[in-house]
Amino acid sequence: MTQTRPEELYTAYRSRVLGYLQGKLEHREDAEDLCEAVFEKVCRALPEFDGKHASAMTWIFTITRNTLTDYYRTRRQFAPLPEELADPAEPDARLIAEETLETLAAALAALPEPLRDVIVLRYYDGYAMTEIARMTGISYGMVKVRHKKALEQLRRSMK
Repeated sequence: MTQTRPEELYTAYRSRVLGYLQGKLEHREDAEDLCEAVFEKVCRALPEFDGKHASAMTWIFTITRNTLTDYYRTRRQFAPLPEELADPAEPDARLIAEETLETLAAALAALPEPLRDVIVLRYYDGYAMTEIARMTGISYGMVKVRHKKALEQLRRSMK
């Protein structure tokens, strides 16, 4: 196999990666920053890339998806609940909801990355199973298996 040069990958896939990211992010500048980060990761990981396991496109979009997932995880912001919606008579319900979210976040973080990615893509990003299969380069059947396994592990962790 001939060695692929970073410039060739950048030229071939930049517009697709940027378009994908722009569809997922509110601000174009964020998409451009993430696109740059993706290709920095591509350049660093290129010596280990093996075209026998995945196509360059699949490999780059896996890096893109992981970069976007990391972006959402690290930059998630929560807006305060407006006072007119907050009911001080029910602090227990709010505490229970916060505890449930913390438990869910911990359970999600404990999942192996391939399982966590399916859950994040399915429920956070709203992708259908067929779209997840296409994006990740794994079969639809494997996506369904990972989805089921992830949900089972989350249920066990939440109990």
